[in-house]
Amino acid sequence: MQDYNYLWANCFEITLELSCCKYPPASQLQQEWENNRESLITLIEKVHIGVKGFVKDSVTGAGLENATISVAGINHNITTGRFGDFHRLLVPGTYNITAVLTGYMPLTVNNIIVKEGPATKVNFPLRPTVASVVPGTTEVVVTASTVAIPNSPLGTQSSHQPVQPQDFHHHHFPDMEIFLRRFANEYPNITRLYSLGKSVESRELYVMEISDNPGVHEPGEPEFKYIGNMHGNEVVGRELLLNLIEYLCKNFGTDPDVTDLVLNTRIHLMPSMNPDGYEKAQEGDSISVVGRNNSNNFDLNRNFPDQFIQITDPTQPETIAVMSWMKAYPFVLSANLHGGSLVVNYPFDDDEQGLATYSKSPDDAVFQQIALSYSKENSQMFQGRPCKNMYPNEYFPHGITNGASWYNVPGGMQDWNYLQTNCFEVTIELGCVKYPFEKDLPKFWEQNRRSLIQFLKQVHQGVKGFVLDATDGRGILNATISVAEINHPVTTYKTGDYWRLLVPGTYKITASARGYNPVTKNVTVNSEGAVQVNFTLVRSSTDSNNESKKGKGDSTNNEGASDPTTKEFETLIKDLSAENGLEGFMLRSSSNLALYRYHSYKDLSEFLRGLVMNYPHITNLTNLGQSAEYRHIWSLEISNKPNVSEPEEPKIRFVAGIHGNAPVGTELLLALAEFLCLNYKKNPAVTQLVDRTRIVIVPSLNPDGRERAQEKDCTSKIGQTNARGKDLDTDFTNNASQPETKAIIENLIQKQDFSLSVALDGGSVLVTYPYDKPVQTVENKETLKHLASLYANNHPSMHMGQPSCPNKSDENIPGGVMRGAEWHSHLGSMKDYSVTYGHCPEITVYTSCCYFPSAAQLPSLWAENKKSLLSMLVEVHKGVHGFVKDKTGKPISKAVIVLNEGIKVHTKEGGYFHVLLAPGVHNINAIADGYQQQHSQVFVHHDAASSVVIVFDTDNRIFGLPRELVVTVSGATMSALILTACIIWCICSIKSNRHKDGFHRLRQHHDEYEDEIRMMSTGSKKSLLSHEFQDETDTEEETLYSSKH
Repeated sequence: MQDYNYLWANCFEITLELSCCKYPPASQLQQEWENNRESLITLIEKVHIGVKGFVKDSVTGAGLENATISVAGINHNITTGRFGDFHRLLVPGTYNITAVLTGYMPLTVNNIIVKEGPATKVNFPLRPTVASVVPGTTEVVVTASTVAIPNSPLGTQSSHQPVQPQDFHHHHFPDMEIFLRRFANEYPNITRLYSLGKSVESRELYVMEISDNPGVHEPGEPEFKYIGNMHGNEVVGRELLLNLIEYLCKNFGTDPDVTDLVLNTRIHLMPSMNPDGYEKAQEGDSISVVGRNNSNNFDLNRNFPDQFIQITDPTQPETIAVMSWMKAYPFVLSANLHGGSLVVNYPFDDDEQGLATYSKSPDDAVFQQIALSYSKENSQMFQGRPCKNMYPNEYFPHGITNGASWYNVPGGMQDWNYLQTNCFEVTIELGCVKYPFEKDLPKFWEQNRRSLIQFLKQVHQGVKGFVLDATDGRGILNATISVAEINHPVTTYKTGDYWRLLVPGTYKITASARGYNPVTKNVTVNSEGAVQVNFTLVRSSTDSNNESKKGKGDSTNNEGASDPTTKEFETLIKDLSAENGLEGFMLRSSSNLALYRYHSYKDLSEFLRGLVMNYPHITNLTNLGQSAEYRHIWSLEISNKPNVSEPEEPKIRFVAGIHGNAPVGTELLLALAEFLCLNYKKNPAVTQLVDRTRIVIVPSLNPDGRERAQEKDCTSKIGQTNARGKDLDTDFTNNASQPETKAIIENLIQKQDFSLSVALDGGSVLVTYPYDKPVQTVENKETLKHLASLYANNHPSMHMGQPSCPNKSDENIPGGVMRGAEWHSHLGSMKDYSVTYGHCPEITVYTSCCYFPSAAQLPSLWAENKKSLLSMLVEVHKGVHGFVKDKTGKPISKAVIVLNEGIKVHTKEGGYFHVLLAPGVHNINAIADGYQQQHSQVFVHHDAASSVVIVFDTDNRIFGLPRELVVTVSGATMSALILTACIIWCICSIKSNRHKDGFHRLRQHHDEYEDEIRMMSTGSKKSLLSHEFQDETDTEEETLYSSKH
């Protein structure tokens, strides 16, 4: 190993034999430490001897990676690191050291004195190669603290003369691939090589990005693209773009025009859209169609959706990749490079009748201006008579033409660009010969080099600016920029930035966005460059004052938002949500993860225990249950207060291994756990995320199946089920039969309140969202799809929608996202159960086509998924969160929050609730026993959580009516009843008066009368015999009349 280190790395290694006994008793370890302690520390100190410093670009000051550092007289070189840094171990003495890098003039520093102690500092500022200059050496005396290098002349050639490309030959795919990789390697500070996907024959669709900040969209900076070789036998565009890559790279920092373009434009160059067709074409071809189409024999420039006719040909992989690319980037201007004529052709390419007639677009004047910018710099093209021998009657005034006016092309790419994106595209025919001989290639570069640069500059014409929210100054995504009398609006990008190409003139421009009042400005555009016009929009009355519309119950900003640490964290979430936020986040984080093998159940258990032992303050390992074969189903919690209830913190879970034959997800979650632990208290962003999130990781749900699966089995189903032969993703029901699913349901889904769940699986490269069961409608579909799209968009290839799996090579998944039932419909899935019964949105990520790929692929799979996994940790802090309380300030737990009249969540302890929602306006209804229902609206941003406080009024209603009304009506009713009763009583009293005219029976001796009646009713005659007549008058005279009283 020590020899390998010395020969193949920058590292000097020695081997130490520490003890005669290989495995001494533990009791002797203390003595061994005492024996070796000082030696170990002294060896570590030796890392600081010798020479150290940086190799930098003398023009830009950027560090130069992979520069060679050689010491005269010592046949062992080292190379610089990523930032141009180097450290060369040397013993004390005097040395001559040289720094060399392709594309730069070598620099030798003589008489460098190395002393005992700290390393001597030496920096090498290398000058980019401008012309052939005989390398010289500069003699400098160097001390241990400083180095002085006198300026040396650049040479006799003027620095204003740009370096021209030297690589003129036809590049077949392997040659082109090497060329692109070479320039990406030699100019890492201004280039990024990436692929859009693969062609039919699995060739990479390469794009070279050239920018001062490659890989990042800089707000306010326009993006430009050139596409070549769409027709495989039209090769001039392919070679010109390779020449342009060389030209831009070699002249950056020395040529003012090139430097300005690279500093202020994000340039994307796609040399070949049809690499398969190119390999079939033949040099010298002028008019044939061999190689024109792709390998499926479809013309790619007739394969895009058309505005006038239905394109019935199947959409090709190359077309799908390019459309996804155009949708993903905010391109402003583009050109599609063809061959077979010499003209710039602008939209529209066809018309409704399918005739060769002028088909004018709303931006006809703009297209003519940008077309002329190219043709004017190409004298032969500008003459307008391109191919006199082949087409003697063909004439294009000033070398430009409307596409349909020339001939009708349905399904063309330039029209799709204009109609479906914010990008203006033209088609440039570069020469009459489609595949010229190699000797003619320098002539094509000379004819077109000025045109290529001049056309690129047009991206900086018209109007540019930002559309901002008046409340907080944040950019508004998808705001519309419309120009009066030009029926072609454009939209803003993520940070609210926009670009609108226009010819010089005065315009009335309006910015509008959903939920905001539109703003109109009069703008004068000149030819000196894009005019900066910013718009600040105020929320409309439905969204004014607060982010949420208040109902009768108050809905306001969270009082806790004023906490400085909360503000700091909100800022972090916004920063991480920016386009380059996660890239910066990852670059600042340790990535030294040992993903070199898969973990068996035993290894996984030891790994998790090791994390808990090393990071006890932020981890907690629990056993959710046991598998059918009695293996533990581990759950690892990562938080600043593990196993302590903190209702206000959102909770996210990551689950993998539901199918044991797809263990990539398990390894990715172990890597995620290690990444978070390693960077806690080292990286501020990681630290804050861990402190404010409850992260639960279940790496292996089906450990029994995992033990049966075999590495490199890409399609085998062995291990997919549990030990009882049950697919666990069909067992998540209320009557779950398997121990694994019971453990997850009872101890994870139902027991713990989660805001988001991410499940990792294998067998393709896409994300699915609920439901897996066939249903007609999906509640909260926009949010579920938003979460799935977020993961896919942060993956380098998933969002392109072409998994390119061997058994499904033609599979097309728009955006890399699909509803589960549309991809693989089944009942009893974990994510369906999570949404229905756990009230938690869950997405399933399929990480690779191969179920169980080689362990050698794990580092690349981690690199592909790392950003997406981290984006989920950021996303869980968005949506809507808040508190529910009554007017006295008492929190109301177990209140029901109904979102958009469908999704229900319950408030936790302390009245807290949190739910993820897609950006936009959402309705909230809050319901609690004994309180009046409250309604409000909330606007959810894409980069921050919306905070609300809902205040309930006590429900005084009776039978659903206000208490005051019920009391009044009840009182009136009782009064009416009492009055009625009095009237009836009076009437009855009058009628029952016994002193009326006529005879009436005197009712004395009532009891005796009753007895008589009773006896008579039984048929007895004794009553007649036993009762004598009694005269009750006082006199013997009978009263014949009685007068009224």
